[in-house]
Amino acid sequence: MATSEEMDRMYRVQRYFYDVTRKYYLLGRDRLLREMELDPGARVLEIGCGTARNLICLAQRRPDVRAFGLDASHEMLSTAAGKVKRAELEERIVLRQCMAEELDHRATFGLDEPFDAAFFSYSLSMIPTWVQAIDAALANLKPRSVLYVVDFWDQGAWPGWFRALLKGWLDLFHVQFRPELLEHLRELDRRGVGVLEIVPVAGRYAYLARFRKSN
Repeated sequence: MATSEEMDRMYRVQRYFYDVTRKYYLLGRDRLLREMELDPGARVLEIGCGTARNLICLAQRRPDVRAFGLDASHEMLSTAAGKVKRAELEERIVLRQCMAEELDHRATFGLDEPFDAAFFSYSLSMIPTWVQAIDAALANLKPRSVLYVVDFWDQGAWPGWFRALLKGWLDLFHVQFRPELLEHLRELDRRGVGVLEIVPVAGRYAYLARFRKSN
């Protein structure tokens, strides 16, 4: 299991240039933010929020919702807090340090009710306890609410040399495509836990999954 100390070591330096580099290969993030189904007043959680880039974009796009973010790394959250302050969004974005699998809307954020939506943006591919992280996310969603995931797929429409190059690059950051993750979501669909929709992004470079919780 990855610890917060391990995540801090990884991002102690990376956090300063993370957003500049990731914008070139974390495809589909803005599409996810655009396509989220959110009613006015909705409370939205990002699990693995990193530098709060997505939360800030969401808050600026949707001033009628309130955003929450958690991350395992104190270092990343320090950068996130600074970015939120500079964007003057401290009243609308709440950040907390927490492991994804330990999420509890009451204990972590002091909320009486679960979230209206939650999302993982290129974070599940870095979480060893991804099954427990998904379980925790769903447990902290209201019935009929949606869990969104955008992450790396198998790059099926891309040439082999590109897939090998990308895999080598991602290995440097302990990131990997998990085919068993999508199968797990399909199994939850078959069991009636919710309804799954998967949309390819850029020739299966990535996928955008929407999992609407049943109850």
